[in-house]
Amino acid sequence: MSTRRTRPAPRPPEGTPPRTELARQARAVLADAVRIAHWAAGAPAPGSAAPLATQALERAATALELSPAQVRAGWDRARLAGLIELHGDTARPGWRLRAWDRDDSAVLRGWVALFDAWSLVHAAPEGIEAGAVAEAVEAVPQVLSLLQLSAGPVAVPALLDLLAQRIAELQEERCEVPYGAGRSTAESAPATTGRPAPAPDRGADLDALLLDWALEGLAAVGALTLGKGHATLTPLGNWAVWVKLEQICVAAQSPAGNIEQSAADMLLGCARLTPGPARAEYRAWLAARTVGSAVAELLAVARGEDALLRGLAFEALRVVGAPAEPEVRAVVTHPSLRPYALLWLAEYEGADPDDAQEILSREEATWLWVDTAAAVADHGETGLLVRHLDSAVQGTVPALLDEVRAVGHPRTVQVLVALAAAHPDPALAKAVRRAAFQVHTGGA
Repeated sequence: MSTRRTRPAPRPPEGTPPRTELARQARAVLADAVRIAHWAAGAPAPGSAAPLATQALERAATALELSPAQVRAGWDRARLAGLIELHGDTARPGWRLRAWDRDDSAVLRGWVALFDAWSLVHAAPEGIEAGAVAEAVEAVPQVLSLLQLSAGPVAVPALLDLLAQRIAELQEERCEVPYGAGRSTAESAPATTGRPAPAPDRGADLDALLLDWALEGLAAVGALTLGKGHATLTPLGNWAVWVKLEQICVAAQSPAGNIEQSAADMLLGCARLTPGPARAEYRAWLAARTVGSAVAELLAVARGEDALLRGLAFEALRVVGAPAEPEVRAVVTHPSLRPYALLWLAEYEGADPDDAQEILSREEATWLWVDTAAAVADHGETGLLVRHLDSAVQGTVPALLDEVRAVGHPRTVQVLVALAAAHPDPALAKAVRRAAFQVHTGGA
């Protein structure tokens, strides 16, 4: 019997709606995206270089009785929320779409993915330097914290003061010159006083424009509502900011009666166990089934879009051992299973688990890194996603981002957005966010 102690989950702020109500609100926010995802899953779609080809856009608008602008926006949201995934020129339903009507956790994870990507949903104002936009994105969490702590409407001037102060602090931390309003570098450089440069040096109009953009972007994803001169977090936004502040994620429940569960539910039940107890659960589940049916069920789960279940399925197959070898060898040609199958076979044939990674090509290792990061982003804690950077085969973050962009994993944008939101290094987060934007828009 395991004697591990688990920390009780903190309670959300008083007045937070139950998860079923939060999920209902998230479904309402993403209703058009879900409709478009169902439509796209049954029709050819373009590659990721463009949001939606003109002909497909027209067909979708006609079929769904939406305007082209609504279709384009819904398509964008469906991709960012993991409702659809592009594989070459084909759009496939993501695992969240299949679970949408029955799994509130999947719905909330999808909405949080959209919430994290608000700056991609709502285009930044034209004519503003990318650095200024990136600073605003980096400062927004502080604005959200004020909104969450205030538990009600907050006047826009107060939010503007906080945004300007936070941007000045970020510039001071990096010893950067504030963005001036049409002044030369020499003219706009602040005196060296050891204090953040005052907001007016940056340009109050620029800060106001960026705040308006951020508030509109957050309102577009359902995180807040805008009134005359004030902003208020929605119940969804309030819950999401609290979750971020508490570093709590939607995660699998502890195992209970796993022998009776399907493979997917059994694996989720074991997700938070240490390796020893997890293997004991796998053995008990396997003992209640024929080997053939158990292996088939585990591989069927591995073929799904939930990366956490894919990795756990192969952990359970390690417990099966030799009887699973023919079936595992047969899935080596399946793109999403190939890295896992190669590692399983290498260990089965006697390779040390620490050395087995060497059998993967650079591209396979990068694909596996993104898939594992997707599992962490969906089910893990923020710190795990940041530490996952250390496991990449590339020696530098720029090299990793270059190869991640090229590998074509369907979850690349969501992984990069989540990593940018989680990483404490502002410069690195900015580079990751830029890479996510480039992948999302099909840029180089």
